[in-house]
Amino acid sequence: MKPLQGKVAVVAGGTRGAGRGIAVSLGEAGATVYVTGRTVRGQHSDMARQETIEETAELVTASGGVGIAVRVDHTQEEEVKAFFERVKAEQNGQIDLLVNDIWGGDPLTHWGTPFWEQPLADGLLMQERAIRTHMITSHYAVPLMVAQKKGLIIEITDGIDYRYRGNLYYSLAKISTIHLAASMAEDLRPHGVTALALTPGFLRSEAMLEHFGVTEETWREAVKQDKHFIMSETPAYIGRAVVALASDPAVAEKTGKTFSTWGLSDEYPFTDRDGSRPHWGNYAEEQGFYR
Repeated sequence: MKPLQGKVAVVAGGTRGAGRGIAVSLGEAGATVYVTGRTVRGQHSDMARQETIEETAELVTASGGVGIAVRVDHTQEEEVKAFFERVKAEQNGQIDLLVNDIWGGDPLTHWGTPFWEQPLADGLLMQERAIRTHMITSHYAVPLMVAQKKGLIIEITDGIDYRYRGNLYYSLAKISTIHLAASMAEDLRPHGVTALALTPGFLRSEAMLEHFGVTEETWREAVKQDKHFIMSETPAYIGRAVVALASDPAVAEKTGKTFSTWGLSDEYPFTDRDGSRPHWGNYAEEQGFYR
């Protein structure tokens, strides 16, 4: 029996990157996984990426789970509401896990520019895509979990604390998801539902591989361009971290807190795809990043 056989998960924002890695790992663990996003075959989003939610769902199924792709624009409340009504009808009200990984902020982030010199519209749209979407999604998912008196919500973020992340709007978006998890945890505590936040380290996503002009097979070549890439991790690493959390009968003890892939790999017996355990926390300390 696979650890998540019979479980129903929703990965909101599962088109690519961490979301795809999480969805596929949940499939490997036997779960039924609804994969949502805006990019479908023949209708791409303004992210101008080639990955689609259908591809992710197919990978979920190929890995041993059941992948179901549903196009949802999570900025549109009625689409989100209709989606969870569909899940309720198809799964008899069951939803065990919600992963909020909706982002869409990469093309809106202006690194190295003070906030007052950045386009305000980009900064505000980032908050719309990366915070408001999470709030709408949880609003319609949580009643199903409360009715079951169980469930797990994982907010995907960047970083484990409130320190500045190099861009005001980016920092606000990523810190807000941490606080969303902490705040939801308080309201959900009497109902048996757990909420927490989770961050990857240096994520070796499709976009990052393209940025460096390498593939997953040749990724080490990119270390010549950025030495810190040596400590990068595949999207499968955060996926396996999510599986470890969702499989833990004592996960409620973690409610309201923020976790990292590297920290959880110290606690649970999961590895990255190549059997390694990239530990961004130790590496960052050695490099003196946070002094």
